[in-house]
Amino acid sequence: MGCNSLTSYYAPTKVTFGPGAENEIGKALKKEGATRVLVHYGSERIVKSGFLGKILSLIDAEGIYHVELGGVVPNPRLSLAKKGIELYKKENLDFILAIGGGSVIDSAKCIAYGTCYDGDVWDIYTKKHAPVKANPIGCILTMAAAGSEMSDSSVITNEDGNLKRGSNSDYVRLRFALENPELTMTLPPYQTSAAVVDIMMHTMERYFVKDTMPLTQEFAFSLCREVLKAGKAAIKTPDDYDARATIMWASSVSHNGFTALGNSTRGDWASHQIEHELSGMYDVAHGAGLAVIWPAWAKFVLPEMKDKIALFGYNVLGINPTDDKKADALKCIEKMEEFYKEIGMPVRISDMGINATDEELDTMAEKCSFFETRTVGDVVKLGKQEILEIYRLAR
Repeated sequence: MGCNSLTSYYAPTKVTFGPGAENEIGKALKKEGATRVLVHYGSERIVKSGFLGKILSLIDAEGIYHVELGGVVPNPRLSLAKKGIELYKKENLDFILAIGGGSVIDSAKCIAYGTCYDGDVWDIYTKKHAPVKANPIGCILTMAAAGSEMSDSSVITNEDGNLKRGSNSDYVRLRFALENPELTMTLPPYQTSAAVVDIMMHTMERYFVKDTMPLTQEFAFSLCREVLKAGKAAIKTPDDYDARATIMWASSVSHNGFTALGNSTRGDWASHQIEHELSGMYDVAHGAGLAVIWPAWAKFVLPEMKDKIALFGYNVLGINPTDDKKADALKCIEKMEEFYKEIGMPVRISDMGINATDEELDTMAEKCSFFETRTVGDVVKLGKQEILEIYRLAR
């Protein structure tokens, strides 16, 4: 237990948290020196509810010019981000405000990259170009899940080939995040459940590495326990403020690097990488895809990871320890599947109404391995054939 590897933690985003946090938007933009803002959002729900109009009036009150670009969907599309890049340049804008959850923020980050790069922004996501700059971003968080509001991550789907790729750099860390848990109370139960899975997985990916610092490990266990409880509570009682607040803050903390500090690496990330191809091909909710992939991954890596899987089960799921770590680890996987089912999440690809063919599984494994040029995972390195076996276990 424990390690002496070099890790880092950097979280420059200013968070304003609590009821009415969104009302600070005008002041927050003014403080950042924003004068011409791209307001980026997703569904028409915030238009019809009047929420967008309220935010725009607060921006108007500060004399700040703005243009709007809506239409972001889950697994945000490269094509819309490119429209945002064109609009940003055409209107000579100087700030991007994302109103939404992880998909909107990731799309905003893609725009922030693309407006500072003369080439195709997709180059950044395929690692052909390393970003050296990005325009500033802030957000009003209306869905807590991806943690993009405090992370260095951005994931975009290229419709040409259904390729889902990510980029990480400090250039796209947000200047501010306004977080009001009340804004998430009207989310459909399925979205809340998918969010809970994603939040827990961001910490689980960082826990399932070779070595973890004891204090960081305890934070990880605590976060996962509390999100598990809050998720059940929020689904049962959607307007439970404490549950919604726990989920929202956990979203930010789980993916800002805090739960990896002092560990042997910044995370395993195999489950995420393998899921990206699943949601890229079938356009399923990322959290739902993770609920399908993690049990299959855990079963596959069990010989090398049984001790850590069992320990997670003891500390998060309340499993009573026995002398058989393998059996305890299998019990942990079983309990996680039970939890996913309880909150309405799938645990197999077929549960999502998808009849994945052998050819489709092979295609996803090929893409995930970057056409057999990389492996994914930390303790267990997974190439194309290992990834394919995990898809088969998940089917």
